[in-house]
Amino acid sequence: VIIYDQTCATEKRRRRKRGKMAEAAQRVVINEAVCEGCGDCGVQSNCLSVEPLETPLGRKRTINQNTCNADYSCLKGFCPSFVTLVGAKPKKRQQAQAQHAPGVADLPTPQWAERREPWGVLVAGVGGTGVITVGQILGQAAHMEGKGVVTQDSAGLAQKGGATWSHILLAPTQDDICTTRVDIAGADVVLGCDPIVAASGETLTRMRQGRTHVALNAHSTPTAAFVKNADWQNPAEACRSRLQAQVGAEAVAAFDADAVATRLVGDSIFTNPVVMGYAWQMGWIPLQLASIQRAFELNGVQVERNWLAFEWGRVCAADWSRVQALLAPAQVINFTRPVGVDELVSQRARWLTEYQNAAYAERYSDVVARVRAAEAQAKPGGGDALSRVVAQQLYHLMAIKDEYEVARLHSDPAFWQRLREQFEGDYTVNFHLAPPLLAKRNAKGELVKQKFGPWLGKVFKLLAACKGLRGTALDVFGHTEERKEERALVEEYIAIVGELAATLNADNHAQALEIAQVAQTIRGYGHVKARNLKAARSRWESLLGQWRQPKAKAQAA
Repeated sequence: VIIYDQTCATEKRRRRKRGKMAEAAQRVVINEAVCEGCGDCGVQSNCLSVEPLETPLGRKRTINQNTCNADYSCLKGFCPSFVTLVGAKPKKRQQAQAQHAPGVADLPTPQWAERREPWGVLVAGVGGTGVITVGQILGQAAHMEGKGVVTQDSAGLAQKGGATWSHILLAPTQDDICTTRVDIAGADVVLGCDPIVAASGETLTRMRQGRTHVALNAHSTPTAAFVKNADWQNPAEACRSRLQAQVGAEAVAAFDADAVATRLVGDSIFTNPVVMGYAWQMGWIPLQLASIQRAFELNGVQVERNWLAFEWGRVCAADWSRVQALLAPAQVINFTRPVGVDELVSQRARWLTEYQNAAYAERYSDVVARVRAAEAQAKPGGGDALSRVVAQQLYHLMAIKDEYEVARLHSDPAFWQRLREQFEGDYTVNFHLAPPLLAKRNAKGELVKQKFGPWLGKVFKLLAACKGLRGTALDVFGHTEERKEERALVEEYIAIVGELAATLNADNHAQALEIAQVAQTIRGYGHVKARNLKAARSRWESLLGQWRQPKAKAQAA
C-alpha cells in the first residue's frame, strides 16, 4: 500500500489567490510562434491548463495562467516554445481599470411570483472554478431572508476540471422542501457555467420545457479529450443546440461570460458570478439584491471583484450588445476568418521572405500557382479547396523550425511585448531547449531538454542574423539527420502535389485533397515529428497507391 499525502494542486492555487501561500516561483509561457501544435506537452503533463490557441497558422497551444497549478509538467513536452519567467506575476486589472458596470444602478429590479413549491436552482460547471461557492452564496442569501433552503453539492475532480453541480432549493419555509436535490425535471433555472457540463445527461434530466430557463456561458473549457486528441473540436455550439432542444430556444440565454470576466473584471475565475448576475437580472433567481450582496460580503473572498462580476452579469442581461461593444477593442483578431487563396499565398510568401529570402518565397508561390491552374481546369468554377490546402501545407513544410528560425521567433519583439503586457515584476526569462549538437540523449535515444538562462536571448539575436547560412556549406546545423530529413520532405511534398496536378480531374479531386491534407499531421520537433512523419508516409503510400491504380490499369490496357 502506498499512501501519498500532499496538498491538492487546486488547493495550492486557491491559497495563492487568497494570499495564504507564496506565489509560484516561476510562470510557464508558450511562444505560439515557435509552437507546432503537436500536443506533446499536453500528453506529457495531462494538464487541462494547456489550452488550444487558434492562429493564422492553425491550432497552437497556450497556458491558461488563471488555472495553472504550477507543477511544470508541461515542460516535459519536446518543444522549444516553452519559456519560464522567474519572479513574474500575471498582471491583474486594477480596480480603477475594472470600472463598475455602466448604468447598473438604473437597471430595473426583476419581479417574480411567490409560490409554495420549492424553486430549483442548479449550478453546472467545472470543479475548482467556484461552482460550490455559488451554491453557498445563494443559500446564505436565502437564509438571511428567512426562507427555507437546502443545498447539496456534487463535487467533481476539481484538480483536472471534472464536472461539478450545486443543487439549491428555495421555498417560503423549510417545511415546504421535502428533497435534498433538484428533482427530475424540477429545475427552474440552470446556471450553465460550462456548456459541456450544462448539456450533460445529469443536467438535462433536471430540465423541463415550459419551466426551466438556462443562463449559459458560451465559452467552453477544453476537456480531457483535447489532451489525447490534438485536433479536438470545441463542442460549445453543439451543447447550446442540445439545451435548446431540451427546453426551447427562447429559454436558453447564451453569452460569453468568460470574456466578460477576463476583460472587464480581470480574471476568468469570476465567470460564475457573471452568470449568476445575468440569471438574477432576468428574474430567474427569487432573492433580494441586498441579501445576495451581503452573502458575498460574508463569504469574505475577493468581495469587491465578485460583486463587480455580478453587476456586469446584470448589465449583460439588460443590454448584451452594449457589453459586446466594450469588449470589441480588446478582442484579438479573428484568425479563423476565411481568406481568399490570393491573400493566403501573398501572406505566406511574405513570411517565407522573412524566413529566408525572396527566391525561396517565389518557389513557394510557383508551386501553388501550378496547382491552382490544374484545379481551375479540372473543376471550372468548382472552388479552390485543393489550392488552399497546398498553400497552407507547403508553407508549413517549407518554414522549417530549425535553429535559425527558433532563434528568430524567440527574438521577435512582438513576443517580448506580449510578455510585458501579460506579466509584471522584475523577472528573468529562461529557455527550455534540446539543441541537437549539445543535448544529451535518454535511454530511448531521444534528446533531452535543458534549461538555459536569459543569456541565451543574446545568442538568439546573433543566430537569427545568420539565417543566410541556412542550406549552405557553412550551415553547421544543416548536417544533422533531422535537418536533412526536413529538407527532403519539402521536395517530396512538391513532387506529390506535382503528380496530383498532372492528372487532376473532377472525379479524383476529392482523392487529391485527401492526399494533400496528410501533411498537416507532420507536426512537432525531434522524435515527436519523426513519429508523425512515419505515420504520414505510411498514409501517403496507401493513398498514392490508390491514386496511381487507375493510371496503371489504363497503361496495361
